[in-house]
Amino acid sequence: MTRGSAPGGRGWLLRLVVAFAFAQGAVSMARPAVSYRALSMGADERAIGVITAVYALLPLFAAVPLGRRTDQGRCAPLLVAGVVLISAGCALSGTAGSLTALGVWSAVMGLGHLCFVIGAQSIVARRSAPAQQDRDFGHFTIGASLGQLAGPVAAGLLVSGQGDEMARTSALALLASAAAAAVALTSLRRIESRTASGRPPSRRPAKVPVGRILRTRGVPAGIFVSMAVLSATDVLTAYLPVIGERRGIAPATIGLLLSLRAAAAIACRLVLPPMLRLLGRTVLLTVTCLLGGLLCAGIALPVPVWGLALILGALGFCLGVGQPLSMTTVVRAAPDEARSTALALRLTGNRLGQVAAPASAGLVAGVAGTAAPFVLLGALLLAAAGLGLSAGPGRTGERPPRRRPTSAPEPWTVRRGR
Repeated sequence: MTRGSAPGGRGWLLRLVVAFAFAQGAVSMARPAVSYRALSMGADERAIGVITAVYALLPLFAAVPLGRRTDQGRCAPLLVAGVVLISAGCALSGTAGSLTALGVWSAVMGLGHLCFVIGAQSIVARRSAPAQQDRDFGHFTIGASLGQLAGPVAAGLLVSGQGDEMARTSALALLASAAAAAVALTSLRRIESRTASGRPPSRRPAKVPVGRILRTRGVPAGIFVSMAVLSATDVLTAYLPVIGERRGIAPATIGLLLSLRAAAAIACRLVLPPMLRLLGRTVLLTVTCLLGGLLCAGIALPVPVWGLALILGALGFCLGVGQPLSMTTVVRAAPDEARSTALALRLTGNRLGQVAAPASAGLVAGVAGTAAPFVLLGALLLAAAGLGLSAGPGRTGERPPRRRPTSAPEPWTVRRGR
């Protein structure tokens, strides 16, 4: 029996995808709603950039400690804590009366999202057999794409008007996103195997130094690719409403455009296995980052709405590759006893990008206009395409699974106890 084939089959993965869809849907609904609420309070491009960056500030410092804890314990409590924080952050953002308060509760929302993602990714890494990791991480991220598909559409339908009307409707969207996050709790029952309830203290692994993890071939490249892809997605979610406001595009249309990008990412992940067989992980990462960079810069062009739809559809397909393959790259490269910590380092890189990219985008937008941040993101993705070549050796960028002595405990019985 392999990991992931325990009694109950692969129902754990389906429940995890459903929970992730609701949690990510809440966040994807809340992020543009926060931008619209800030605009209703008189925020300019710089303020939007700061509020967007603050979302990632607490996770930037919390990721590695949470990953360390997950390496030596259970993952399910982190999922529950994440859902609670997301729901609270969304609800309190809807009642915030100032830009400062809006930034604080946005940071709480970001911390909740981090908790959920670390716990969920660690469960996938533990319960998936090596040969199934690309597929399982791809299916897992479909949950994120489903949330990114539904969230912006819901925000666009709820947010309307200007001034006081926009303030009221954006608050309603944030309260609705809090309710959507709470629904994720219904899918978390028995999400973790009973054998993953923790190992005795004597079996707990020693902490692997962060420096050693970061020096492992494949880990830095996987972190940077993930950071670039997520930064592009994050700034796109926060700044496309600003583009729409400046070009006279209705919030409902902006929501549909953001959802089109998410739908393209779902399509990409459904065909990920055949693309991997055809091109291999390293080439696929490099090509999609290269094309994504060019498409992201294309958003700065004064194209009509149908042109934006074409660009965003192609961009979503390209960006859909980066997250699941960077997860597998990092998991396979990292030491076995530090996989959750390595995934947390990847998320730290993501949050660093989420702090730096929106803040930089806000400065650039304030000087060069609202389209300029997308040129900046294009350059970041082109840099990721160059580093993607070092994501791993050989055609697939994979390393062979480690062989263990036949007398050693079955690997899943140890890994699930982390």
